Amino acid sequence: MSTSGRSRDGRGGDGRGGGGKGPPSGRGPRAGQRAPGGRGPRRGGETSAGRGRAQDRAQGRAQGRVPAEAARAAPSAPERLHKLLSRHGIGSRREVEAWVAAGRMRINGEPAQPGAAASAADRIELDGRTLRLGELAPARVYAYRKRIGEIVSRDDPEGRPTVFRRLPRVRGGRWIAVGRLDINTSGLLLFTTDGELAARLMHPAYGIEREYAVRVLGGLSEEALSALREGVTLEDGPARVLAIAAEGPPDGQQANRWYRLLLAEGRNREVRRLIEAVGGQVSRLMRTRYGPIPVPSGVPSGRGRELEGDALAALYAAVELPLPAQAGPPPSRRR
Repeated sequence: MSTSGRSRDGRGGDGRGGGGKGPPSGRGPRAGQRAPGGRGPRRGGETSAGRGRAQDRAQGRAQGRVPAEAARAAPSAPERLHKLLSRHGIGSRREVEAWVAAGRMRINGEPAQPGAAASAADRIELDGRTLRLGELAPARVYAYRKRIGEIVSRDDPEGRPTVFRRLPRVRGGRWIAVGRLDINTSGLLLFTTDGELAARLMHPAYGIEREYAVRVLGGLSEEALSALREGVTLEDGPARVLAIAAEGPPDGQQANRWYRLLLAEGRNREVRRLIEAVGGQVSRLMRTRYGPIPVPSGVPSGRGRELEGDALAALYAAVELPLPAQAGPPPSRRR
């Protein structure tokens, strides 16, 4: 299985393969691309091309368009703090809200309150350190094949291996995890530097499919499969699968069965709790697809691949976002 569009291997990993393969996904729609802006004329003289660009800029102002250099220089309008910092890759919206609630953030010297608004022109502090919000860094997405035993956390008091230590370096931002997988689950994890993309991919309103390969000890009866499709009640509310189907013959002497399962949300340990609710027991669980992105093929566990081209455009289109003008890996990491 291959991810649509070109991609690039990341660093890290122990060279061992792992994870199951998900179904092939279609090529996503192409997003519109902006033409890169040209430089102005050299000082000391004006060329005909320079005069043409000046005329284009004047015409753009008359039509209400803002030249790129003016847009970069213009101060940004205030917006909710959690949205501002997530767009700049400082943290996810949920993380920023938690920092505010814990009293760790200040705006222009005053403690930040829930729902506070700010702009890049304000002095914003986290734990006494001033955050630098310059130009937005290029949007990047990294598809990582998680291993069993890794946790999705930046730091762990117990010293367990964390997936964040195996990601490529990022300048001008940081990686935001799109959802989580528990320590005993392997497979696809998406990371991005675009906070708005991360927020939409995780929001139930967009109904982004998560596909899993799950092995159940002893298999499931037809009654159990029907109950999962119709919906069951968990401790945090009702839940149901979009689809579930057996994969291949029974596995081993205990007749373990593999199933392909689809969800449209990502609650904590939801797959395991759904199976347990109908009397089953999960013996292995892998995420094989998130939206239009399958687990990267040909990549061993503990490594990943950066998205670009059609794959990146399809992911943005899935949550009704335009593909940013600057998106994808830096030139040094492209093929």
